[in-house]
Amino acid sequence: MYFFLIPFLFKKIFHKTMVWEMSSSEKTIYLTFDDGPEPSVTPEILEILYGYNAKATFFCVGNNAKNNPDIFEMLVKSGHSVGNHTYNHLNGWNTETEKYLEDVEKCNKIVKSNLFRPPYGKLKLSQLRKLKNNYSIIMWSLICGDFDKNVSKEKCLEILLKNTRSGSIVVLHDSLKAKEKVLYALPIFLEHFTKLGYTFNTV
Repeated sequence: MYFFLIPFLFKKIFHKTMVWEMSSSEKTIYLTFDDGPEPSVTPEILEILYGYNAKATFFCVGNNAKNNPDIFEMLVKSGHSVGNHTYNHLNGWNTETEKYLEDVEKCNKIVKSNLFRPPYGKLKLSQLRKLKNNYSIIMWSLICGDFDKNVSKEKCLEILLKNTRSGSIVVLHDSLKAKEKVLYALPIFLEHFTKLGYTFNTV
Protein backbone atom coordinates (compact mmCIF):
# COMPACT_ATOMS: atom_id res chain seq x y z
CA MET A 1 0.00 0.00 0.00
CA TYR A 2 1.16 3.55 -0.72
CA PHE A 3 -0.35 7.03 -0.82
CA PHE A 4 -0.27 9.11 -3.99
CA LEU A 5 -0.23 12.17 -1.74
CA ILE A 6 1.56 11.89 1.59
CA PRO A 7 -0.87 12.58 4.48
CA PHE A 8 -0.23 15.74 6.48
CA LEU A 9 0.14 13.74 9.71
CA PHE A 10 3.09 11.77 8.29
CA LYS A 11 4.88 14.97 7.38
CA LYS A 12 4.04 16.57 10.74
CA ILE A 13 5.48 13.65 12.73
CA PHE A 14 8.68 13.25 10.73
CA HIS A 15 9.29 16.81 9.50
CA LYS A 16 12.43 17.27 11.60
CA THR A 17 14.19 14.15 10.33
CA MET A 18 12.92 13.82 6.75
CA VAL A 19 12.33 16.26 3.90
CA TRP A 20 8.83 15.88 2.43
CA GLU A 21 8.56 19.07 0.40
CA MET A 22 10.56 22.16 -0.45
CA SER A 23 9.84 25.87 -0.07
CA SER A 24 6.77 26.97 -2.00
CA SER A 25 7.76 30.64 -2.13
CA GLU A 26 8.78 30.34 -5.79
CA LYS A 27 7.17 28.46 -8.67
CA THR A 28 9.58 25.55 -8.52
CA ILE A 29 8.94 21.80 -8.75
CA TYR A 30 11.44 19.19 -7.62
CA LEU A 31 11.45 16.11 -9.84
CA THR A 32 13.17 12.99 -8.52
CA PHE A 33 13.82 9.66 -10.19
CA ASP A 34 14.41 6.41 -8.30
CA ASP A 35 15.98 3.02 -9.06
CA GLY A 36 18.27 3.80 -12.01
CA PRO A 37 20.38 4.28 -13.88
CA GLU A 38 18.76 2.01 -16.48
CA PRO A 39 20.26 2.04 -20.02
CA SER A 40 16.93 1.80 -21.84
CA VAL A 41 15.22 4.51 -19.79
CA THR A 42 17.56 7.01 -18.12
CA PRO A 43 19.12 8.48 -21.32
CA GLU A 44 15.65 9.11 -22.75
CA ILE A 45 14.61 10.87 -19.55
CA LEU A 46 17.74 13.02 -19.71
CA GLU A 47 16.91 14.01 -23.27
CA ILE A 48 13.37 15.00 -22.29
CA LEU A 49 14.60 17.02 -19.31
CA TYR A 50 17.17 18.78 -21.50
CA GLY A 51 14.43 19.88 -23.88
CA TYR A 52 12.75 21.81 -21.07
CA ASN A 53 15.91 23.00 -19.33
CA ALA A 54 14.72 20.98 -16.33
CA LYS A 55 17.00 19.71 -13.58
CA ALA A 56 16.18 16.71 -11.39
CA THR A 57 17.59 14.53 -8.64
CA PHE A 58 18.31 10.87 -9.39
CA PHE A 59 18.33 8.48 -6.43
CA CYS A 60 20.55 5.73 -7.77
CA VAL A 61 20.76 2.10 -6.77
CA GLY A 62 24.47 1.53 -6.22
CA ASN A 63 24.62 -1.71 -8.17
CA ASN A 64 22.97 -0.03 -11.16
CA ALA A 65 25.36 2.92 -11.00
CA LYS A 66 28.31 0.52 -10.85
CA ASN A 67 27.07 -1.43 -13.88
CA ASN A 68 26.27 1.71 -15.89
CA PRO A 69 29.10 4.15 -15.10
CA ASP A 70 28.76 6.08 -18.36
CA ILE A 71 25.10 6.87 -17.70
CA PHE A 72 25.82 7.77 -14.09
CA GLU A 73 28.52 10.15 -15.24
CA MET A 74 26.09 11.60 -17.78
CA LEU A 75 23.67 12.45 -14.95
CA VAL A 76 26.29 14.43 -13.11
CA LYS A 77 27.71 16.18 -16.16
CA SER A 78 24.21 17.22 -17.24
CA GLY A 79 23.82 19.25 -14.05
CA HIS A 80 21.47 16.93 -12.23
CA SER A 81 22.06 15.87 -8.65
CA VAL A 82 22.37 12.28 -7.48
CA GLY A 83 21.39 10.58 -4.26
CA ASN A 84 21.83 7.27 -2.47
CA HIS A 85 19.07 4.64 -2.83
CA THR A 86 21.07 1.81 -1.18
CA TYR A 87 23.32 -0.54 -3.11
CA ASN A 88 20.85 -3.42 -3.43
CA HIS A 89 17.48 -1.61 -3.19
CA LEU A 90 16.84 -2.93 0.30
CA ASN A 91 13.58 -2.76 2.20
CA GLY A 92 14.54 -1.25 5.55
CA TRP A 93 11.70 -2.93 7.41
CA ASN A 94 12.95 -6.36 6.35
CA THR A 95 16.67 -5.75 6.85
CA GLU A 96 18.78 -5.75 10.00
CA THR A 97 19.97 -2.25 10.81
CA GLU A 98 23.69 -3.03 10.62
CA LYS A 99 23.31 -4.75 7.25
CA TYR A 100 21.17 -1.88 5.95
CA LEU A 101 23.68 0.77 6.98
CA GLU A 102 26.51 -1.20 5.38
CA ASP A 103 24.53 -1.33 2.14
CA VAL A 104 23.96 2.43 2.23
CA GLU A 105 27.67 3.07 2.71
CA LYS A 106 28.55 0.65 -0.09
CA CYS A 107 26.31 2.68 -2.38
CA ASN A 108 27.82 5.94 -1.22
CA LYS A 109 31.30 4.86 -2.28
CA ILE A 110 29.91 5.12 -5.80
CA VAL A 111 27.37 7.95 -5.74
CA LYS A 112 29.20 10.13 -3.17
CA SER A 113 26.16 12.10 -2.04
CA ASN A 114 24.70 13.30 1.24
CA LEU A 115 21.18 12.81 -0.12
CA PHE A 116 19.42 9.57 0.78
CA ARG A 117 16.04 8.10 -0.05
CA PRO A 118 14.99 4.72 1.39
CA PRO A 119 13.64 2.24 -1.17
CA TYR A 120 9.87 1.80 -0.72
CA GLY A 121 10.05 4.70 1.75
CA LYS A 122 10.62 2.14 4.49
CA LEU A 123 13.04 2.69 7.37
CA LYS A 124 13.25 1.38 10.91
CA LEU A 125 13.67 4.03 13.60
CA SER A 126 17.09 2.56 14.41
CA GLN A 127 18.16 3.07 10.79
CA LEU A 128 16.70 6.57 10.68
CA ARG A 129 18.53 7.63 13.84
CA LYS A 130 21.87 6.63 12.33
CA LEU A 131 21.31 7.91 8.82
CA LYS A 132 20.04 11.37 9.79
CA ASN A 133 23.49 12.19 11.20
CA ASN A 134 25.17 11.97 7.79
CA TYR A 135 22.41 12.33 5.21
CA SER A 136 19.51 14.55 4.27
CA ILE A 137 16.69 12.02 4.02
CA ILE A 138 14.57 13.05 1.06
CA MET A 139 11.07 11.63 0.93
CA TRP A 140 8.32 13.01 -1.31
CA SER A 141 5.02 14.82 -1.41
CA LEU A 142 3.67 13.10 -4.54
CA ILE A 143 4.09 9.71 -6.17
CA CYS A 144 2.13 8.80 -9.30
CA GLY A 145 2.44 5.00 -9.29
CA ASP A 146 4.43 4.73 -12.51
CA PHE A 147 5.85 1.45 -11.15
CA ASP A 148 2.39 -0.02 -10.46
CA LYS A 149 0.96 -2.32 -13.13
CA ASN A 150 -2.55 -1.45 -11.93
CA VAL A 151 -2.08 2.26 -12.66
CA SER A 152 -2.37 3.29 -16.32
CA LYS A 153 -0.10 5.84 -17.95
CA GLU A 154 -3.08 8.17 -18.32
CA LYS A 155 -3.83 7.86 -14.60
CA CYS A 156 -0.20 8.59 -13.75
CA LEU A 157 -0.36 11.78 -15.76
CA GLU A 158 -3.68 12.77 -14.21
CA ILE A 159 -2.25 12.34 -10.70
CA LEU A 160 0.75 14.48 -11.59
CA LEU A 161 -1.22 17.29 -13.21
CA LYS A 162 -3.88 17.49 -10.49
CA ASN A 163 -1.66 17.30 -7.44
CA THR A 164 1.69 18.95 -8.19
CA ARG A 165 2.21 22.28 -6.45
CA SER A 166 5.05 24.73 -5.99
CA GLY A 167 7.55 23.05 -3.69
CA SER A 168 6.34 19.53 -4.50
CA ILE A 169 8.90 16.73 -4.43
CA VAL A 170 7.65 14.40 -7.15
CA VAL A 171 8.74 10.77 -7.45
CA LEU A 172 9.13 9.04 -10.81
CA HIS A 173 11.23 6.00 -11.69
CA ASP A 174 13.88 5.43 -14.35
CA SER A 175 13.28 1.69 -14.32
CA LEU A 176 12.08 -0.89 -16.81
CA LYS A 177 8.70 -1.43 -15.17
CA ALA A 178 8.02 2.32 -15.19
CA LYS A 179 9.38 2.97 -18.68
CA GLU A 180 6.17 3.21 -20.68
CA LYS A 181 4.42 5.41 -18.13
CA VAL A 182 7.25 7.77 -17.29
CA LEU A 183 8.19 8.38 -20.93
CA TYR A 184 4.53 9.09 -21.71
CA ALA A 185 3.78 11.35 -18.74
CA LEU A 186 7.04 13.28 -18.33
CA PRO A 187 7.03 15.44 -21.50
CA ILE A 188 3.35 16.33 -21.10
CA PHE A 189 3.91 17.16 -17.44
CA LEU A 190 6.93 19.35 -18.22
CA GLU A 191 5.11 21.13 -21.05
CA HIS A 192 2.10 21.85 -18.85
CA PHE A 193 3.98 23.33 -15.92
CA THR A 194 6.53 25.16 -18.04
CA LYS A 195 3.68 27.03 -19.73
CA LEU A 196 2.41 27.96 -16.26
CA GLY A 197 5.78 29.54 -15.46
CA TYR A 198 7.28 26.82 -13.27
CA THR A 199 10.92 25.80 -13.20
CA PHE A 200 12.37 22.42 -12.24
CA ASN A 201 15.29 22.18 -9.88
CA THR A 202 17.32 19.72 -7.82
CA VAL A 203 16.58 19.12 -4.15
